[in-house]
Amino acid sequence: MTETSDLLQEMNDRSREVFRRVVEGYLENGDPVGSRTLTRDFSEKVSAATIRNVMQDLEYLGLLGSPHVSAGRIPTQLGLRMFVDGMIEVGDPAEIDREMIDATLGDNAGDVGGLLDRVGSALSGVTHGASLVLTPKYEAPIKHIEFVSLSHDRALVVLVFSDGHVENRLFTPPAGQTPSSMREAANFLNAVAEGRTISELQAVVAREITQRRQEIDNLSRELVESGLALWEGGTEEPERLIVRGRSNLLGTEAEVEDLERIRSLFDDLERKRDIADFLELADTGEGVRIFIGSENKLFSLSGSSLVVSPYMNADRKVIGAVGVIGPTRLNYGRIVPIVSYTAQLVGKLVSDRSER
Repeated sequence: MTETSDLLQEMNDRSREVFRRVVEGYLENGDPVGSRTLTRDFSEKVSAATIRNVMQDLEYLGLLGSPHVSAGRIPTQLGLRMFVDGMIEVGDPAEIDREMIDATLGDNAGDVGGLLDRVGSALSGVTHGASLVLTPKYEAPIKHIEFVSLSHDRALVVLVFSDGHVENRLFTPPAGQTPSSMREAANFLNAVAEGRTISELQAVVAREITQRRQEIDNLSRELVESGLALWEGGTEEPERLIVRGRSNLLGTEAEVEDLERIRSLFDDLERKRDIADFLELADTGEGVRIFIGSENKLFSLSGSSLVVSPYMNADRKVIGAVGVIGPTRLNYGRIVPIVSYTAQLVGKLVSDRSER
């Protein structure tokens, strides 16, 4: 942000206005903006030649580029970043957008999964982009843990929660495991697990293993560690990313050269890869974050932008995230307050449900 802030401060009023109008024109219709277009409603009387000189200077700074042979310019990724950081005005969501989200999420009936599915549909419907919703990990208190041997190289760990919910994970146990080592591992966990959530148990177990190293054999200790590791967001964790509105990315005016970008994005969304990374993008503090083009490491090859915000529980702990993905020419001034408002509303609704 320092680089773009310095560039913005060094620009005179005329350069700022030319730059702002080019970016706003591009975000509105996706077309390059030419000097003649700018002279028609410029704040001061200037010639097209003067505007062209300013645009050339902005291109030299890396803020504008020429996609074709035409004289029109579009903002570069650096230009969009400077515009987002220093020139857009973000306020509250428009009343009509807020009402649409409220109408979709106002009914807090059903389970959390159903609620968050409606969140995804509401976001994609209001923004006309693809929405991403990362659901919370299941955090009910644990009642009981059991290890079940299926074969010499396959075992099952079973978690029973206080509300009756049951989760199973298949895993490869340490070599040489025996029924007695499995019983010892389960007994060790059950002695400290009841009434604790998964995340709480993981913290306690790490400490207990260190303090009671002489009381548990190596095989049982490896079973405990490998069993709990299955709930740390690995590939065997149940699907936590909800994606809605993929079809919105296929605009009727999509250019042929955009199709490969969109196809790449579709592939990423179908794989729903790097779910933990999606939360990491948001889990660096409160508020909305904007990732433009290659800044977006989740979908960096697709030339897309991601607007994402965490949502929190009543204890101000990040438990999930909501976001919108679309072309780099998103209407950031409109999308950012929508994502922010939705994240705050989801956090409240999820917290209210957990307190019932």
